[in-house]
Amino acid sequence: MFSKHVSSLTSAYYHDELPPEQSRRVAEHLIGCVRCRAECEEVRFGAMLAAQLPLIPAPDSLWREIEVALDRNDRTVPVRSGPHLISFLLRPRFALAAVALIGLVVTVAALLMNHTPAPAGASWDVARMRGAPRIGSVLISDKAKLGVGQWLETDPNSRAQINVSDIGQVEIDPNTRVRLLETKPTEHRLELERGRLSARISAPPKLFFVNTPSGVAEDRGCAYTLEVDDAGNSLLHVTAGWVALQLRDRESVVPAGAACATKAGIGPGTPYFEDASASFRTALTRIDFDSVATDRSKTLDSLLRGARVRDTLTLLHLLGRVDGNDRVQVYERMAELVPPPQGVTREGVLALDQQMLDAWKDKLKFYWSDYSSPPMKFFKKAWIRSLGALHGLEGKR
Repeated sequence: MFSKHVSSLTSAYYHDELPPEQSRRVAEHLIGCVRCRAECEEVRFGAMLAAQLPLIPAPDSLWREIEVALDRNDRTVPVRSGPHLISFLLRPRFALAAVALIGLVVTVAALLMNHTPAPAGASWDVARMRGAPRIGSVLISDKAKLGVGQWLETDPNSRAQINVSDIGQVEIDPNTRVRLLETKPTEHRLELERGRLSARISAPPKLFFVNTPSGVAEDRGCAYTLEVDDAGNSLLHVTAGWVALQLRDRESVVPAGAACATKAGIGPGTPYFEDASASFRTALTRIDFDSVATDRSKTLDSLLRGARVRDTLTLLHLLGRVDGNDRVQVYERMAELVPPPQGVTREGVLALDQQMLDAWKDKLKFYWSDYSSPPMKFFKKAWIRSLGALHGLEGKR
């Protein structure tokens, strides 16, 4: 990612004039940089304004007046400059035309600030659930279309539902501002600037994304809620399936029953199961986001002592985010809770050998199952019933 601002590249980025790799790096920078993202919005607004200005042919009478002004008494009038040009342009006819043009620009600008027309064909269906949500400045009475580039906003008393093409729905809670960035067969993408949404998606991985100021949520066939505060920090809760949170080279993969926070300028923290102890979650927050903590080792020790078998989800992510003796301690606690499978060595794990980490992760996933989710409740109930039948307890409570 760029370490400095990308102001000089925002126009080329918006108009798709950058090479693919450079464009990707600018996009990553814009996610974490409020200043450059605001400048990119200004470029976008300027381009939209220019596109809306009508091309009006000049009337024939105007050209005749110009010819008369330039060629009076059968002689060419020199090009005026300085005060002469100003006095020429301030003649009543030209002053009136200038005022009219300025008025047109101001009017178009005001309209664009409040409402962006939906591009034909690139839109999602939106339904009002409560109150008076709006797209731009237009209130949604019942149903509407959300076009690429348009903002959907809800006030404290309104809610709305978006149909994400044909792959799912997203419910928009009160006090939320969300924009449709992309919709095509290979990618559907929203931007959540602030507020809270709930997504239910049934699609292959890497198809539905939500951009936030502190990271990108990548759906992997699931249901989840995502909320963003006024500072750009976000919190993800997964209720089914998996979601990946990403920013640059940092990624957290969050399963059902788990949550993960992100912080503007830093990116995703470490995922944790929501039934983890309060002391465990507090220690994890300090490790993730308190870079000036003086008692980091003590905090890590507290987290490791409070870890359960299920919390190996958190410890596996921590392995790659700590180093030195801290990584050794994380490994040893994981090995106590769930011994690594055959072929996975201490040396390999400490060196972050990806094949070994994947093999251990496959074993750990069994312990991460969320028995509170509907599919797991059904499985658990059927399993108990089958055990009861074996022991002649069928039908007994």
